[in-house]
Amino acid sequence: MQNLPLEDQIREIKKMLRATMNGVLSGSMRQQGLTYRVNFGVDQPRLIELSDEIPHTAALAAKLWKEDIRELRLLAPMLMPRDEMDEELALLWIEQLHFAEEAQVLVMHLLCHLPFASDIAFRLVASEQPMSRLVAWLLLGRLFMAQHRPSQRDADELLDHLESELTAQGNDPELKRTALNTLYKFMDLGAAETARGERLLESLS
Repeated sequence: MQNLPLEDQIREIKKMLRATMNGVLSGSMRQQGLTYRVNFGVDQPRLIELSDEIPHTAALAAKLWKEDIRELRLLAPMLMPRDEMDEELALLWIEQLHFAEEAQVLVMHLLCHLPFASDIAFRLVASEQPMSRLVAWLLLGRLFMAQHRPSQRDADELLDHLESELTAQGNDPELKRTALNTLYKFMDLGAAETARGERLLESLS
């Protein structure tokens, strides 16, 4: 596939997806509000397997990201070479996110591996856009799991934003749940972080 023109590569990828499509899962996703032009219903583990058979190039990833097809948009972060994703492009992709699943895949397979991941997370954590904040909490959670410990100043800022997220009225339940999970991962960093997290949780009860 590597030597095929870009459009032919995309056609081959669509053939692979059709061969593993799941109509029941696709229908269920539509009922949940995932309204893509096309949804093959291929689950993420299978997409990860397929990504190993597809060229990892920035041109292909960028082309897939622009498609209104669920699986192509999820494959794009898996295929984008990490050294070709700069901060400006990362922020553009975040701005173009449609659904939480895309945010999760983008963070897991690409953003959390970038050298400026922390900068992006702290830039987005105060965003007025719920999807941007979702990315921030997902990304911070991943960084904490990798034992990235914030400075005292960053921790202060983080906890302030967490308190705002968890006490805001009308926030999406998934956004609040993700923020809470990020707090728990922060608390796993050590005794000092645990104590600070517990004080925040007590103030919320």
